[in-house]
Amino acid sequence: MTFATLWMLHFFWLLPLVIVGLIMYQRRKRRALALLADCKLLPRLIAPERKGMPFFKGLLLLSALALLIIALAGPRWGSYYQEVFQKGVDIMIVFDVSPSMLVEDVKPTRLEQARREVLDFLQVVKGDRLGLIAFSGSAFVQCPLTLDYAALEMFLGQLNPDLIPVPGTDLGDAIDVALNSFDPEAATDRVIMLITDGEDNEGRGLEAARKAGASGVKIFVFGIGRSEGGPVPGEKGGFAKDDAGKIVLSKLDEESLRQIAGSTGGVYVRALSGDFDLDVIYFTGIRSRTQAAELKSGKIKVYEERFSVFIVAALMLLLIEGMIRERHLENSTSRSKIL
Repeated sequence: MTFATLWMLHFFWLLPLVIVGLIMYQRRKRRALALLADCKLLPRLIAPERKGMPFFKGLLLLSALALLIIALAGPRWGSYYQEVFQKGVDIMIVFDVSPSMLVEDVKPTRLEQARREVLDFLQVVKGDRLGLIAFSGSAFVQCPLTLDYAALEMFLGQLNPDLIPVPGTDLGDAIDVALNSFDPEAATDRVIMLITDGEDNEGRGLEAARKAGASGVKIFVFGIGRSEGGPVPGEKGGFAKDDAGKIVLSKLDEESLRQIAGSTGGVYVRALSGDFDLDVIYFTGIRSRTQAAELKSGKIKVYEERFSVFIVAALMLLLIEGMIRERHLENSTSRSKIL
């Protein structure tokens, strides 16, 4: 048996408090009866208590409460596999992890700000398959196309410049790897979401973008950073320096990024320290320029929810507790004669 919300089981700590409350209630009731009449006269005024019945009724109440807590935790056992079909487009997120992404002209860094923006992007996508490619001097697929956004979010948290040992920023290789990552037999529209500071060291980005456009793939480019740039952190602290001993500055190359996006019918957006305009990027950008098609993600494992079993059992215990009397039934006429 598994639980959907395991933390709900912490409410079992309420049971000792309920036990204390029931004990105090019984003591206060006995004190009240002792004040009502003399202990010798009291049995003639009210029916005698059935031995052990208060304890039994309290046990039923505690058991019902425990069953309700288990029901809140979402118990599940048994499972089946279900085909999943959704409508959407294929979006490959191509993420720059070159050392220049550690520049702090966008706080806290270009890399961290871009990561946060992609996490926000994941909150608005609906039914689209997403994949993740990391690149610097070379590129590789970190997460293939999937409808499991939680898995992609996990891979997103692992992005850093140490992920790829090859230095530099090769936009052409990144776009080529993204093109090869799409399913050639899928009838869905394909989109590359390129996140970079725009420094194409190999100069092949525009050529690869034109190839993507000829294949019907649109590229939406998000430039991260500022045009005035900032110093690139060094591997051993301080800032990186060139052969002449000057500090290396990394500047956002917006013009080349606009050309890459425009050559495919996509859109270029510049991101600063604020949020991406998600409405423009997704709804009036990607969604307006693509057509959603039916996607099949395969079979997923669905667990059977069993909380209703525990709720029914708890209600039955509460019903039984309400029907049980703590005291013996006596002839009402005999007591009325006494009164």
